[in-house]
Parts: sequence; structure tokens; C-alpha cells
Amino acid sequence: MSPSIVDLQALAVTLDAAAHQRHEIDPLTPRHAFTLDQAYAIQRASLAQRHARGEHPIGIKLGFTSRAKMVQMGVDSLIWGLLTDGMLREEGSIVDLADFIHARVEPEVCFLTKRNIDRPLSLLEAGNYLEAVAPAMEIIDSRYRNFKFTLEDVVADNCSSAGLVIGAFSSATDDLRKLSNRGVAMRFNGHAVQLGSTGAILGNPLRSIVQASQLLSKAEMTLPAGSLIMAGAATAAEALRPGLHVSTDIGGLGRVEFFTGAIV
Repeated sequence: MSPSIVDLQALAVTLDAAAHQRHEIDPLTPRHAFTLDQAYAIQRASLAQRHARGEHPIGIKLGFTSRAKMVQMGVDSLIWGLLTDGMLREEGSIVDLADFIHARVEPEVCFLTKRNIDRPLSLLEAGNYLEAVAPAMEIIDSRYRNFKFTLEDVVADNCSSAGLVIGAFSSATDDLRKLSNRGVAMRFNGHAVQLGSTGAILGNPLRSIVQASQLLSKAEMTLPAGSLIMAGAATAAEALRPGLHVSTDIGGLGRVEFFTGAIV
């Protein structure tokens, strides 16, 4: 039997409580079978809990921007989650790992929009909707035990989004045409832990804007001008631990960094 609206709301409250109180839960789908569309309904209801506590929407994040990951999970488009100002961490600051359950970090490209995205865009149009671009890192933190979940589970859990650190923005018009193959290096205490290319993000991070516009249109949502779009990971994620200086350099875009504090 398909879950009712009441059931979906209850699952959203469960996920929000796990994130807010920082405790693991078992995956939901073994006991509560729900569809991908229902997973997005749970996601939106869970984020509504955060909004009710005073957090404000600031944009969206994209996941499964690797073609290999799409094939692995049996999907033909990326997945997406919603960002709030409560997820922002100041660039160069100390990030308290006690705010998370089992945090990981991955290097990304972040876009700032200059126009409302209210319809599906072509690749040729995408750049005209962007104000600026920056190097960034996303802190992901699945609320599920041992980071184990199904596709529907991770979507319901807001695609594991937990935090984001954004470097300095530069003019999109200067940089967009060169985004397709920029070197990416993420380091812990100066030692490389992940090396890659922005080309791992759908071959060109701009394609994430196209995909995002299609997903927004399907959901009958408009992304306002001035929003952030986290384009997806350029490499695999790395588990965070106390006492780290975490930095990511993206060729031509610059560096973004933060520190991890001790867990007490």
C-alpha cells in the first residue's frame, strides 16, 4: 500500500529530527516503501521543518552528476536537494564536527544566479542566467546508519546535504567558457586526498544548470535570482576528522578552505 500524506509527513519529521538532534536512523524504505516522487515530497516536508525554525532557502544542490554514478544507481538524471542559510559555514572558519553525525566533504563548483530560472534551459542559454562562479565544498552527512541507503532514502534525506563552504565569487562571464576541464585538488593538512577535474561534473558543470532547470520545471518550482546552485561533486567524498585544514583548489577559480575543530 502506498504511504498516505500523513505517513510521508511523519517520515519527514523523523528525518528532520535525526538531522537536528544529530543521531543515526535505519533506512526508511525497508519498512516504508515509497516512490521517488514521494521521496521528494518527504524532502520538501522535512525542509519545511527547518524553515519553521527560522532558516531561509538559498538555493539547490545537485547529486549524481557523474554519469558512472547514474548508471550505478539506475537513474537517467541527477537528483537534487534544497539548501538553507543554516547550512552555510564561513569560508576559512572552524567547522565544528559536533554539528554532524559522520561528516564527509567533497569539492564542488558553486554558481550564483542572476535571473529567475523558471523554465527548462538549453546549454547555450545557461550562462545567461548566471551572475558568478566560485570554488566550493559541500559537507555531506547522511542521517542513515553507516551511510547506507537506497535512491529513495537519500532523496528523502535531502541528498545528504548538511553544510557548504563557498570561496570567492568571480564573474561568470569571464570563467564559464573554461569550466569544462579545470584541475581540482582537495587537500587535508596540505596533502592531496582527492584529485580530479571539473569535467567529472557531467562533462561540464554548466550542464548541471540545464539539468537543474529541467528538475525545477518538473517540480513546478522557480529558483529566484540570487540563488546558489551547487553543481555536484568533482571527486569522491572524504571523511572528515578533527584537526584538519581542508582546502580545495580549482584551476582558474581559486581556493576555498576551512578547519575542523575537535569533538568534545
